[in-house]
Amino acid sequence: MSYSARRRALLPIAVLVALLAGVLAACGSATTDAENPIESAGVLRVGTEGVYAPFSYHDPATGALAGYDVDVARAVGERLGVPVEFVETPWDSIFAALEANRFDVVANQVTITPEREARYDLSQPYAVGEGVIVTRAADTSITSLADIEGKVAGETATSNWAQVARDNGARVETVEGFTQAIKLLSQGRVDLVINDSIAVYAYLAETGDTGVKIAGTTGETSEQGFAARKDSGLLPELNAALDELRADGTLSTISQRYLEADASSVAAAEAQPRSVWQLIADNLWPLAKAAITMTIPLTIISFAIGLVLALLVALARMSSNRLLRNTSRLYISIIRGTPLLVQLFIVFYALPEFGVRIDPFPAAVIAFSLNVGGYAAEIIRAAIQSIPKGQWEAAETIGMGYSTTLQRIVLPQAARVAVPPLSNTLISLVKDTSLASTILVTELLRTAQIAAAPTFEFFAMYGTAAAYYWVICLALSFAQGRVEQRLERFVAK
Repeated sequence: MSYSARRRALLPIAVLVALLAGVLAACGSATTDAENPIESAGVLRVGTEGVYAPFSYHDPATGALAGYDVDVARAVGERLGVPVEFVETPWDSIFAALEANRFDVVANQVTITPEREARYDLSQPYAVGEGVIVTRAADTSITSLADIEGKVAGETATSNWAQVARDNGARVETVEGFTQAIKLLSQGRVDLVINDSIAVYAYLAETGDTGVKIAGTTGETSEQGFAARKDSGLLPELNAALDELRADGTLSTISQRYLEADASSVAAAEAQPRSVWQLIADNLWPLAKAAITMTIPLTIISFAIGLVLALLVALARMSSNRLLRNTSRLYISIIRGTPLLVQLFIVFYALPEFGVRIDPFPAAVIAFSLNVGGYAAEIIRAAIQSIPKGQWEAAETIGMGYSTTLQRIVLPQAARVAVPPLSNTLISLVKDTSLASTILVTELLRTAQIAAAPTFEFFAMYGTAAAYYWVICLALSFAQGRVEQRLERFVAK
C-alpha cells in the first residue's frame, strides 16, 4: 500500500480519535465546572452545641434551635440553595464527630488558629472579637495575664483559651462550656475565665449578672469561622456565601439580633423573664418526653440484648472448651477494664475510621449492650453455679439433656438468685444512659442541658432531671420486688 493510501486509510481513525478526545475533555471540563460538593449533597450538615447561648441554643419560648452561629449557618444555606441540617454535639467531641463525617462543617464559634488551620479547612471569619479575662466582681487581684499564674481557670478542654491560660501559668479546670465556667466562677470554684469578648458581652447583656466583671484583656483578637474536614472542597462556596452576607448587611443584622444590648431589651419588653418555678413547669413535659422516648427505650433495649449476650458469655465461661472459655474471659476483662464512655466513643467516633458508620441511637444500644453483657455475665455465672450439682445429676438420671436441664431446672432457680444484682445493673444502666448525650443522643440529661443553657438555671434543670431519674429507679426497684416474689416458686424448699 502506498504512503498516500495509508494516510487516507488512517485519516478516519485519526478524526474519530480527535472527536472522542474532544468529547471526553468537554465532559471532564463540564464535570469540573459543575463540581460543587454542597450542591451535590443537596444538604449542608452543620455541627453545633445547642447549649451555648447566644450562639447556639434552644429558644425557651419555642424550643427551636437558635443563635448567632445557627442563623449564620441558615443564611449560608439559603445563599447556596440547600437546606441546613443541624447535628447537636457537645463541644469536646465536636471535632471528633466532624472527622467521623457526622456532619460537614462546625458552626460553634470556632476560633481560627494556626493549629486548626493545619488540620481543618477554616472559612473566612464571620465574627471577630478579643480575648478577655473574667473574674468575680470583688476580685481585684487579676487585671492582666501576668496576674493569673497559680490561679485556677475554668475552660473547655479543647478551646484555644485553655491553652492561653496554661501558657500564662494558670491551672485549668475543664468544663463543658462557657456557661458552666461562669457558674463555677460565681460559686468561687475557679478564679477566672478567659473567653471571647463576644460571648462575655452577650452573657452580661442577657443576664445582667453583676457578680462577675471583665478584669482585663489578653491582648489578642480572635476570629471565628466554619470548620470543615481538610481538603473538603467546601471553602470556596462557604466563603462566597459569607462575602455576600457581609456585603448586604445580613451578618450585621444577625449580630444585632443576638449580641447587642438593644436586641435583648426588645425581647425583654415583649415577655418578662420566667421565674425558676415557671421554667421548671414549662420543661416538665419536654423532660418527661425525653425520658419516655429516649432514656427508657434505650435502657430496655440495651438491657434485653445485654442479658442475652451475658447468658451466652456465662455459658461459654463455664464451658469445657478452652477456646470458648478464654474468649469469654477476655471479653469480660475488656468490658470491665475500660470506661463506658470510652466504649461509647469507640463505637461512635472510632469505627467510622474503618468504614463502619452507626447512627447515634443504635451506637448507644451497641455500647450499652456490650457493657451490660460483660458485667451481667459474671452475675449469671455465679447464679447458675449456686444451684446444687445434685439437681444436675438428678435431671440426668431421668433422661434430661443439658439444654433441657438448663431451661427447666437450673435457670428458673438461678433467676431468683440473679434478680437483685441484675436489678442493680439495670438501675445503673438507667443512669448511665446520660452518657449517650456525648454521642448526639438527645436523652433526658441532654434535654435538661438544652433548657438550662439560655437561662443559666442549671440547678433547677439538673435537679428536675435528677428527680426523673430517681422516679424511674424507684419504679424499677418496686418491679424488682414483684419479680422476686413471682420467682419464689422456683426455689427448692
